[in-house]
Amino acid sequence: MLRNLLYLSIFFLLSSVSSGLAAASSTDCYSRLEGDTLTIGNSLMERKFVWNGGNLMTFSITDKAAGKVHHSRKLAPDFVMTSVSGPGENESFEAENVPLTPVSPAFHRVTVSFSTGSLEVRRTFRIYSGCPAIACDTELRGSLAGTFASAVENNADKKNIEFSADMASKPVSAVIDRVSFGGNHWHARAVEFWDVTDWNNNLVTTRDIISYRKNSYRGNLLFVQDGIDGSGLFFLKEAPCSSVQLEYSGADFIADFGNFSVTGPGISTRDIVPDRWTDIYSCVLGVWTGSGLEALTALRKYQKNVRRHVPERDEMIMMNTWGDRSQDSKVNEAFCLEEIEKAARLGITHFQIDDGWQVGKSPNSAVAKGSFKNIWDNPDYWKPDPEKYPRGLAPIVERAAQLGIEVGLWFNPSIQNDFEDWRKDADALIALYEEYGIRVFKIDGLNIPNKKAELNLRRFFDAVSEATDYQAVFNLDVTAGRRGGYHYFNEYGNIFLENRYTDWGNYYPYHTLRNLWMLSRYVPAEKFQIEFLNLWRNAGKYPAGDPFAPGNYSFGYLFAISMAGQPLAWMEASNLPEEAYALSSLISDYRKVQNSFHEGVILPIGEEPSGRSWTGFQSIVSDREGYMLVFRELNDDGSATVRTWLPENSRVRFTPVLGNGRGFKAVAGEDGSIRFSLSDQNSFALYHYVVKH
Repeated sequence: MLRNLLYLSIFFLLSSVSSGLAAASSTDCYSRLEGDTLTIGNSLMERKFVWNGGNLMTFSITDKAAGKVHHSRKLAPDFVMTSVSGPGENESFEAENVPLTPVSPAFHRVTVSFSTGSLEVRRTFRIYSGCPAIACDTELRGSLAGTFASAVENNADKKNIEFSADMASKPVSAVIDRVSFGGNHWHARAVEFWDVTDWNNNLVTTRDIISYRKNSYRGNLLFVQDGIDGSGLFFLKEAPCSSVQLEYSGADFIADFGNFSVTGPGISTRDIVPDRWTDIYSCVLGVWTGSGLEALTALRKYQKNVRRHVPERDEMIMMNTWGDRSQDSKVNEAFCLEEIEKAARLGITHFQIDDGWQVGKSPNSAVAKGSFKNIWDNPDYWKPDPEKYPRGLAPIVERAAQLGIEVGLWFNPSIQNDFEDWRKDADALIALYEEYGIRVFKIDGLNIPNKKAELNLRRFFDAVSEATDYQAVFNLDVTAGRRGGYHYFNEYGNIFLENRYTDWGNYYPYHTLRNLWMLSRYVPAEKFQIEFLNLWRNAGKYPAGDPFAPGNYSFGYLFAISMAGQPLAWMEASNLPEEAYALSSLISDYRKVQNSFHEGVILPIGEEPSGRSWTGFQSIVSDREGYMLVFRELNDDGSATVRTWLPENSRVRFTPVLGNGRGFKAVAGEDGSIRFSLSDQNSFALYHYVVKH
């Protein structure tokens, strides 16, 4: 895993410490093993465990900001892969402060290892300064017989409850983490995500419950809150979307009154072998108290630590020509040089050549019947096509650099035999980096059928990252196949969210806005590449009178939809009319605030986009300032009250930055409501706001 390759600090080891004192700290983060108690924490959160020979059992979890201590009602191992619940053997405790790297902020790491029978377990906890969450990465080695029991039981197959004994249910044999607090008034929300966006256009579903008896739930996120005192926790399962996880048991979370478990490790017992460590899906446990804002902010503080957002590396306004459906029929040196000149006129920062730059022909080629099968039978497959680029890519890269543009490429790893050619794939990208300085790669065509494939894919990403001093950025396509989704591989780059085309009449601006709006509540918006298209193309492909066809919007509005994410000009610049280049003024002004906007916690505001809503995003930079991006869709209301995340009764000054808004002052009403005015339908405004205390 990349995070393991980044641990470059001085390491100290304390092993077989079932008694005595061992401690380490990093800024406000710390850990200590005293007698039979292991404590891990920082200024916001603390988790205490009963040591149990390394087979840890949660004793308590403390939300320091709220002064709330959750005590376990029942002591049992937090991690379960066998029926053994007693102390572990051959236990060890290791702690270190991991310094800042190009990808990871400094953090404190605690590794607890133990064995039970023929199974070795290594659990590594990560805790970041000022973050109210602790992550746990788990690896297994050795052997484990049998199979994991399914986490899903059909309640209709159980007996009606007349006696206490009737309440018993089958144990789940694969528990990644769990807490047992008891209580009868826990409210929970399970959030499930969907990728494969070529087929899905509804990417988030939620299920709100009151925890009652043992039931299973799907999703990557589970928020739980005590109805008595408002204290809460969240679990983040760092895994692909539920529908594409490996060895999926049908559930991600188990709730039973005040007892909550994370299940579905993403492996089978066959994947556990004696000669190497095999990682399972990771789990993050965080604390919060109060409202939904506190819960989402706690989650986001963790997510922003998974990969440092470095503006010079990670901010981009990219142009990728595939959106105009020429496929590989146009790309060559002359075409790219012309595109770069026009991209520079728009203010584009990154020009990415999609499929077709290489010698090999893919199955999506418009000029030949290509294949991804046995790619490395042709050792030149991933070299620039000498017919299209007789001087290689140097003229493209050099001219782009003169215009302030960085060149990126599309790449499809060799999928056959579970990515067994990962080293050759990595060497191909490393060669492009060493020769041309190219470091931004769109990764397409992935399909991860098993753990072996996943491990090889990580080796590929890690090798390229190391060789580029972690300057590589992977645009991870989630449009098809079994891929990483929104909570996995996040340390490697950003997410290419969707393919939409005017050629097929399936690009609707409000659909794109809605997808980003829905996801932004639970995933950092700035991690998504969000497309905007050439609205002048293919007007005839949309039904006459369709009010939501792209041609009914301004080019600036389409760009504004992408601003909360990383804007992606999904088009050929050569197909744009002259009037399109007026967008350059908006892009220039946006680039001045792009990183400042993205530094905040970006959350959705207003109504769900429907084509007729008042909607948008709020970037909470601090409790004193931030940004509001407001959209008036196709409706007759020149002004509307929009629910935001501002504190009720706060006095706020709004200063327009982009778009059609005017400056004003307001007092936030219930639910942070603010009344915004925009004179035109299908218009937007980006404001900087300041809260007066």
